[in-house]
Amino acid sequence: MRGSRLLSLALNLPGPAAVQRLHAMGARCIQVLPPSGDPMAQYSPQAQQQLGLGIWQTTLDLKSATGQRRLHALLGRVDVLLTSFRPAALRRLGLDAESLRTRYPTLCSVAIVGAPGPRADEPGHDLSYQAEAGLVPGLQMPVSLLADMAGALLASEAVLQVLAQRQRSGSGAHREVALTEAAHWLALPRQWGLTSEGALLGGGHAGYRIYPCLDGRVALAALELHFAAALAQLVGLGAQPMPDWGSTEAHQAVAAFMAARSCEQLEQLAAAHDLPLHTLPAG
Repeated sequence: MRGSRLLSLALNLPGPAAVQRLHAMGARCIQVLPPSGDPMAQYSPQAQQQLGLGIWQTTLDLKSATGQRRLHALLGRVDVLLTSFRPAALRRLGLDAESLRTRYPTLCSVAIVGAPGPRADEPGHDLSYQAEAGLVPGLQMPVSLLADMAGALLASEAVLQVLAQRQRSGSGAHREVALTEAAHWLALPRQWGLTSEGALLGGGHAGYRIYPCLDGRVALAALELHFAAALAQLVGLGAQPMPDWGSTEAHQAVAAFMAARSCEQLEQLAAAHDLPLHTLPAG
């Protein structure tokens, strides 16, 4: 990756996040912005600024002849083009995979789209992609832009894939990254039932859940046997065979132990007894 040259037309979050990761791996990155700028700067200037660190940016109007000439001058000098336009828009600009292959036989390209294949022209955003993957139960909004950030990881992975393929074949390669597929990948543990309410990782295991404590909350993750054994000793369940961690007795014992101690006390106990936990402010 080090020394590879990447040109990105990808806006909003997934593209810039992928570019920042590729930059961290040693790629020389150029971000092309439209005259109106990246929409991300409108809703999160902090994110746009952070993801642009170390990235050379230039503004081009791709709908103008001048902008097109400048873009193609840049394309002739890079190894990979990253986009996040819908396929119909790429075709209008002559930047679809087939057109690029004809004009730049050794140029690689990665296209970030919302949904794969024939659905790639459908409108969507992180919220709709997460909803499709089953990551939005009830009416509560997602805690993070999971589809966008997972898509950024898949896009940076795809860039590595196309460069490796070009190294083997000598010709440019193309990959499509769908944000819906990124969301579905993150949702697999939920689809397997691991995080359903009452399941092993959904609060059913007394050693793997969130409890209130004296001055906040504690995220306890004592799942493996050696962690669970240490927890059992600590909360008074260790004078018997390994407890049934799904039982009412186990849940009540752990809850009472946590409720009687402060965040600081629990952090000290975790360090002394090698327990995986993290304290949080009261929610």
